[in-house]
Amino acid sequence: MTEKTSTPQEQALTQEQQHAWIREQYLKATKYLAEKGLVAESVAETESRYLVPIMAIWKINLLDKTKVWVICGDLPTDHVVLDNGESARDVIRHFSLKWQLQAENLLRMKTEGQQEFAKLLITRADGLYQLFEKDELWAQQ
Repeated sequence: MTEKTSTPQEQALTQEQQHAWIREQYLKATKYLAEKGLVAESVAETESRYLVPIMAIWKINLLDKTKVWVICGDLPTDHVVLDNGESARDVIRHFSLKWQLQAENLLRMKTEGQQEFAKLLITRADGLYQLFEKDELWAQQ
């Protein structure tokens, strides 16, 4: 899954719009990290992946030398610290499973706002898992 992956949504976007979307997602990811007190030093561009305009997954090196994966796009922004040689594809599966568990816990709380967020997590987790399963998206990885 790279910039060159073409979806029907991408075909409607110009190359300039696609690059703008990717830049916007990178800014979103680094802002999210900063709000968590984590300072980005650099991005591992060769390991990061984008599916414009649906999802971006960034492997980011922090100032403290920690490596984190950040996911953003048309889904909740989230991060995880993983550095055991995982591929972006593995991390997509990780987020899918993580969100399923979070949704299950939120559904148990039975508060209205949490119920809606749980439903969003479930749909996005399902979508991520579908992306994980599509071998053709990962052929170049």
